[in-house]
Amino acid sequence: MKFKPVPPAPEKFAYVERVQQAVPLVPGTEDDCCARLVDRLDLPSRDAARTWLTFLRALELAEETPSGYRRTDREPTVSACRETLLNRVFAAEAVHETLAEAGPLTAAEAFDRVRERVPAWERHRDAEWTDTWRERVTRLLDWLVLLDVTERVERDGATRYRLT
Repeated sequence: MKFKPVPPAPEKFAYVERVQQAVPLVPGTEDDCCARLVDRLDLPSRDAARTWLTFLRALELAEETPSGYRRTDREPTVSACRETLLNRVFAAEAVHETLAEAGPLTAAEAFDRVRERVPAWERHRDAEWTDTWRERVTRLLDWLVLLDVTERVERDGATRYRLT
């Protein structure tokens, strides 16, 4: 199963640990978990918290049980999160492959190279799908930087991403 929501990448990986710790050990409803994340992390909204909760599921740092959501006992590490991001987050592997084939690329160039992989139903569901997916690709690139897969380089006055 692939997960779509991708929150903005934090500046430091330690924030991922902090988010995981904000998820309860004892399962709680989605609303309870989101309220807890908003309170403990000063997130701007429950939607932002819901995105983080889903993203933590993708990274196998939280799980949905019949009783609700809870954090897993999996320790957040850069290497484990790198692997789960590439395997379980929709389009992460495509962005990575694009950089391997044609990098270094700007976020816009990376989007142009993966746009054909965006499912047709996504394109029909949202009239502004290109803006949504440009943002998603940029966020994925930033996560790849945080997880030591890529690095940002300045070239020709533009920020580009390349594999490390």
